[in-house]
Amino acid sequence: MSDQKKTHREVKKPQISARFLADYMAASETAKRTIVRNCKYQAIARVIQHDEAKAIISNFIWQEERRPASLLEKAKTIKDRMADTLFDRDLFDHNADYVARFAHIWNQVDLPKAQYLFSGKGQTLSLNGVKVTTEIHFRLRRITKTNKVKVGVGALRYQKGKALSQDIAEWQSAYLLGYLNRIGVEEGAVPEHKLCVTLDAYSGAATSAPSDAVRRFQHMEAACASIAERWPAIKPPPNAIL
Repeated sequence: MSDQKKTHREVKKPQISARFLADYMAASETAKRTIVRNCKYQAIARVIQHDEAKAIISNFIWQEERRPASLLEKAKTIKDRMADTLFDRDLFDHNADYVARFAHIWNQVDLPKAQYLFSGKGQTLSLNGVKVTTEIHFRLRRITKTNKVKVGVGALRYQKGKALSQDIAEWQSAYLLGYLNRIGVEEGAVPEHKLCVTLDAYSGAATSAPSDAVRRFQHMEAACASIAERWPAIKPPPNAIL
């Protein structure tokens, strides 16, 4: 079997992204097993990523003057880009579709009233033995009438042709609030539920952390303990070559 082309790489230590952790919390038991298995055994084949689209939309959200027409222009530029391979063609087309879709639904987006700032790089949390990687796309900050500083962070989600479920969005926003509480914020500032937002770039729904976000984050920590415990026994997908 050593001369066969490898299909998967094994992640030795427990690791999951915040996005997949939110999916996990809202999933059936069967789907949970699949999510964790896919995190441990990652396919080597190239996967379409939306990095360019997310960067464009993040930059759009930070701007004081937000012109959807500028997004359509960027989408067309990506779409018209020459591709050397079929994979690159798919990559460009998927990113262009992502940006164009967001441009079309922008007028339906109801984001919290706040100052929108550059996100910086998300930090990794360690939750009960599981490394949780966190992708942040914008930061939020507002000052109350009593001069208190409230802060939050936002994350983009997108799946072509399908709106993100409210349940998953609430889990992810709950994670974002817990993330801020865990890493700490600027002195004198307080993380706020409604400023921790998961934004579905397909439907335009902006979901803030629910009122039970603290309890949900505790459930995520417990789920991570379970994932860490099961990790060594998780078997690879059928026919996988490591």
